[in-house]
Amino acid sequence: MKKIVTMQDISCVGKCSLTVALPILSAMGVETAVIPTAVLSTHTMFQGFTFHDLTGEVNPILSHWQKEGFDFDGIYTGYLGSFEQIDLAKDLFAKFGEKAIKVVDPCMADNGKLYPGFDLPFVHKMRDLCAVADIIVPNLTEASFLLDIPYRQEYDESYIQEVLHKLTDLGVNTAILTGVSFEKGKIGAYAYDKRSDSYTTYFNEEEPQHFHGTGDIWASTFTGGLIRGLSLLEAMQLACDYVKESIHKTLIEENHNIYGVNFEQAMPFLIDNLYQKAQQ
Repeated sequence: MKKIVTMQDISCVGKCSLTVALPILSAMGVETAVIPTAVLSTHTMFQGFTFHDLTGEVNPILSHWQKEGFDFDGIYTGYLGSFEQIDLAKDLFAKFGEKAIKVVDPCMADNGKLYPGFDLPFVHKMRDLCAVADIIVPNLTEASFLLDIPYRQEYDESYIQEVLHKLTDLGVNTAILTGVSFEKGKIGAYAYDKRSDSYTTYFNEEEPQHFHGTGDIWASTFTGGLIRGLSLLEAMQLACDYVKESIHKTLIEENHNIYGVNFEQAMPFLIDNLYQKAQQ
C-alpha cells in the first residue's frame, strides 16, 4: 500500500486543508499520515474563529518518525502559516523525501490578493520551499506573487507558458497552474515539465459557481493520483473532473451551504474514475 504524509492545518468545520486531504487520499487507497500545523474552530471564511498553533509539535513528530524508521512514497504540503512552518516543511522533505514525490501547494493567495496574515517576505520564503519540490500547483495569483509579477485577469496561452517556465526556474521540476481558462465556460490546469520540455493540459466544463476549498480538493486528488501511479495527465484529469463533480453535487442540493463543496457525495465518482485509469 502506498503511503503519503501531508502537512497543513485542520479546521473543525469547513471543507479545506486536512479536512479534505485526509478523507480524499484515504479513499484513493493511500495510507495517509498527517502533520497538523494548527487547529481552527472553522476555516477562515467564518468570523471569530479560534486558532491554536501546533508548530511546536512538528519537530517532536519528525524525530519520533525517524526513530521508528518510517518512510513515505509522497509528501504533500498545503497551507503553511509562518516562516517557521516553511522551514519545518523543508526539514520534512530533507528527512523523508529521498524516495518520495514532493508536491507543494503554495496556499497563500487568490483573486489577485494575498490571504490575510501573509506578506511579501512570506512569499519570498515560500519560494525556497517550491525550489526543493518536485511539483508545485499554484493558482495564477500565487504564481504571480512567487514571480513578483503583476497579476493578470486577462491572458493567453503564450503568457501561461511564460509563467510556467519562470516557475520552474525557481528550481522545481514541474509547475502546474490551476484554474486556467482561455474561453468562457471552460476551466482546467496547465503543466510544464522542464526535464522533458513538454506541456500537459486538461480542461472541462466550468460549473456556474465557485466555492472555498476546491483548490485543496484538486491538490489532494492530483497528488493521490500520482502516488497511485497515474501519469501527470491522468492525475490532472482526475482532479479536475472530481472538483467539477463535487461542485455539481453541491449545486443540485437544495439550500446547500456556501462554505465548501459536497466532495463526500462525489467520492463514488472519484473511486470509479481512479480505478478505471489505474487499470488502463
